[in-house]
Amino acid sequence: MSQLKHFIDLTRLKKPIGFMLLFWPCAWGLTLAYDFKNHLGYYFFYLILFFLGSVFMRSAGCIVNDILDKEFDAKVFRTKSRPIASGKVSVKLGIIYSITLCFLALLVLLNFNFFTIILALGSMPLAFTYPLMKRFTYWPQLFLGITFNYGLILGWTSIKGQIDLIPLLFYFGAIFWTLGYDTIYGYQDIKDDEIIGLKSTSIKFKKQPYTFLFSCYSIYLLSLFFIVYLMKLNYFSIIIFVFATFQMYFFQLKKLKINDPSSCIKTFKSNNFLGLIILLGLILGKI
Repeated sequence: MSQLKHFIDLTRLKKPIGFMLLFWPCAWGLTLAYDFKNHLGYYFFYLILFFLGSVFMRSAGCIVNDILDKEFDAKVFRTKSRPIASGKVSVKLGIIYSITLCFLALLVLLNFNFFTIILALGSMPLAFTYPLMKRFTYWPQLFLGITFNYGLILGWTSIKGQIDLIPLLFYFGAIFWTLGYDTIYGYQDIKDDEIIGLKSTSIKFKKQPYTFLFSCYSIYLLSLFFIVYLMKLNYFSIIIFVFATFQMYFFQLKKLKINDPSSCIKTFKSNNFLGLIILLGLILGKI
């Protein structure tokens, strides 16, 4: 039972926000491409596949992150009790767990078309090198955005079998969404990160945090409304996306207190609700 608890802690299964933020872009891309008038049943099947894939890959990614960051995690108050950093789980066992989870993710992936499988496999280097970026650049959150929103393209290609302009534009905007919310997340550890020499956009823009975050969210919302225009979505989507705009600017940025870790984590987690709002807007916009 103790090993099961360590496994759950290691993969962050008690903190679903991680794999949900990975899942939402997949669902967005799938919804944009899907023909609801003819094949509604397959939509839910694909949603389940993308959800399982998100859980498996996020869990594997957490383990790889903890292995690569075990020395740093041990020096940060928030992360020093993680299983690998604290020595509760060995690196060898962590690698075995990670390989097993990747294999399960592969079994899920094999249900998609060949083009989507190739694209997904091409994202693997991004997924497992992200933790290293904070050592070399102030933009690790940008690499996370590129990685976490890759599923938006996979969602589209799983239906269309090709890459088009629309998912690429939305993917570009979603990268800035992640860049924003993960910068907010990073403000929890900014003091410890500066002491041990790690880099992040949280540190780079610590003197102008709200300007940077407003810019990131604005680029994302601009891409969202551009998609509404290109896809000719109905007025339901516009109403919902206006609400999403209000949620991002008022409930997130206006109420955010950068120097309060509890405020940062609350704002970060609210992006899970935003992901659901966007999904509902896309579904209603196409029906």
